[in-house]
Amino acid sequence: MAIEIKAPTFPESVAEGNIATWHKQPGEAVSRDELIVDIETDKVVLEVAAPADGVISEVLKSEGDVVLSNEVIAVFEAGATGATTSEPSTEATEDAPQPSENAVASPAARKLMEENAVQSNQIAGTGKNGLITKEDVVNFIKQSDLSGSSAVAQTPVAPTPVVEAPAPVLVPMNQEGRLEKRVPMTRLRASIAKRLLDAQHNAAMLTTFNEVNMQPIMDLRTKYKDQFEKTHETKLGFMSFFVKAAVESLKKFPEVNASIDGNDIVYHGYYDVGVAVSSDRGLVVPVLRDADGMTLADVESTIKGYGSKAKEGKLALEEMIGGTFTITNGGVFGSLMSTPILNPPQTAILGMHKIQERPMAVDGEVVIQPMMYLALSYDHRLIDGKEAVQFLVSVKELLEEPAKILLNL
Repeated sequence: MAIEIKAPTFPESVAEGNIATWHKQPGEAVSRDELIVDIETDKVVLEVAAPADGVISEVLKSEGDVVLSNEVIAVFEAGATGATTSEPSTEATEDAPQPSENAVASPAARKLMEENAVQSNQIAGTGKNGLITKEDVVNFIKQSDLSGSSAVAQTPVAPTPVVEAPAPVLVPMNQEGRLEKRVPMTRLRASIAKRLLDAQHNAAMLTTFNEVNMQPIMDLRTKYKDQFEKTHETKLGFMSFFVKAAVESLKKFPEVNASIDGNDIVYHGYYDVGVAVSSDRGLVVPVLRDADGMTLADVESTIKGYGSKAKEGKLALEEMIGGTFTITNGGVFGSLMSTPILNPPQTAILGMHKIQERPMAVDGEVVIQPMMYLALSYDHRLIDGKEAVQFLVSVKELLEEPAKILLNL
């Protein structure tokens, strides 16, 4: 029975996508729910699985082609039998995983394979259904370096062209023979570049700074982190305090939680806080929905889940759509101070930075304190300097006296 394989339904904010990788080719046997193709959009990579056991009879969209929502990209024959593979060597043990020409690799594994010019048919996957994991690639590279040859030399396989992604092309840079590598920009990276450029061109962006003494939160965290983790099964970090402090401050200054739509100002009666997360594919901003109703434990566990999904490329579109305010933490990479760029259509973004011990004047004495610079970039078309500064001061005061967060002061 012939079944049309269609692209997923894209949300309104996503117009189209590109075929990133075909994991199965026409004539190959496919099991139900097995990954057959990745579709890259402006925000995430969507995975399309097989609807039943069978084979792909025809591919209508090649890698790199543009696809629309629900567009037919292939024809699938349910119940058909694919090409059989050759008999395994009698010398190989039944329990030991063996390399396969049709092996599927995780996104992190594929990236590492591309960087090291390793092909999937060289590695024996140890994941579910023979999935090649990042650890498999790392172990293969280590063994290859130690032996000076392929780690699976006992099972030689003829090299096949890599179809997962084009390898970087090295071309002469000048007559001296210097080289450079040229790779196509991913759709996500191109989208990020366009949005950031538009934000600078279309907003009257300004940044105000302040600094916060992190000692009170650090003392509170040190005192209760073990009990917190035991009770809530998640670690107590700093981000949850910043989210709660930002939400309480947004309630006092609704302009910072608003957005501009043409000539209209949209005041949001809810607090959906985006948290910038770094991934291998670029910066993504999953959203904490109704953050005002979340506890510190809710915030920490949700952010932890988003971080894991971002690394695996598993974030869903609905998890990154919307948001009324954004928090970004450059401090995890060592940034001492920066000016974050707005995330349109939002009109403000809060930047956290590295905690740095500095000599501070306290009650007429010089005291070493763990200080952090805060930065609030805002759209001056909607937010005046007075409101921006007062908002940032409110965040600072709540962080320096965290009891106020619990008391709604």
